[in-house]
Amino acid sequence: MIQRVAVIGLGLLGGSVGLAIREHAPGIHTSGFDRDPDVRARAKDRGLVHAVCDRIEDAVANADLVILCVPVGAMEAAARAMAPALPDHAIISDVGSSKQSVAEALLAALPNHTIIPAHPVAGTEQSGPEAGFASLFTNRWCIITPAKDADQQAVEALSAFWTQLGARVEIMDAEHHDLVLAVTSHIPHLIAFTIVGTASDLEDVTRSEVIKYSAGGFRDFTRIAASDPVMWRDVFLSNKSAVLEMLGRFSEDLTALQRAIRSGDGDTLHDLFSRTRAIRRQVIEEGQDDDRPDFGREDHS
Repeated sequence: MIQRVAVIGLGLLGGSVGLAIREHAPGIHTSGFDRDPDVRARAKDRGLVHAVCDRIEDAVANADLVILCVPVGAMEAAARAMAPALPDHAIISDVGSSKQSVAEALLAALPNHTIIPAHPVAGTEQSGPEAGFASLFTNRWCIITPAKDADQQAVEALSAFWTQLGARVEIMDAEHHDLVLAVTSHIPHLIAFTIVGTASDLEDVTRSEVIKYSAGGFRDFTRIAASDPVMWRDVFLSNKSAVLEMLGRFSEDLTALQRAIRSGDGDTLHDLFSRTRAIRRQVIEEGQDDDRPDFGREDHS
């Protein structure tokens, strides 16, 4: 039974975990820590967890489950800092977007503890303690990537926990997770960061015009490109192998698209756009996005 949860890192994801527990699992007691005193104060004002602690050791001292909601590059340092106070029975998990590197970092820091990495595939471009909300994980996938020799009871307990928060749980090999997320999340973010940066750098288009005349496509890229720079820096560095593999494939496909445009090959373009349109319909059918016009935005201006 998971009765006490410690949340380390009280930004968008950590705050949402705390609020989701309060709404969906009110019997669970939550404690939290963030290394930034200002974030701790704001988290306390919002009531993200029952007890906001000034020391990481105090936050984890009685925990059944510890969820690390810090950038993947900070996982090992956070784990080492809390190690002296961790109960022997505690499950250590996380919300990181890359899983092989996180598993290695946590195992290095906590070799004698139960480590079950996880990744709730949910988020927004917002960050900070004000950004969290209780329904962030509702009907979203949470991918759990236990080691082959992981404690099965701990895996089941963590699965039940995320299900209670409204998520749909999938068990997956860490290496496979990293390849899948490189395609579905990491490369799209990399493209968004690049195209928004390119647009702002163009000498013959002023930045004010880029902003003023942003059509739907570019505007939606800017939403993705507004994501937390520290988190995404760490994601690309920690999932380097999978990102580079998928980036190579993307580059090949982009070169083929350039050839089709240059040679006037309309059939190739039409075939590609038809396939991608079908994928969009499948995403909506899976319940992972909104089929209303303009993604359900109320303001269509």
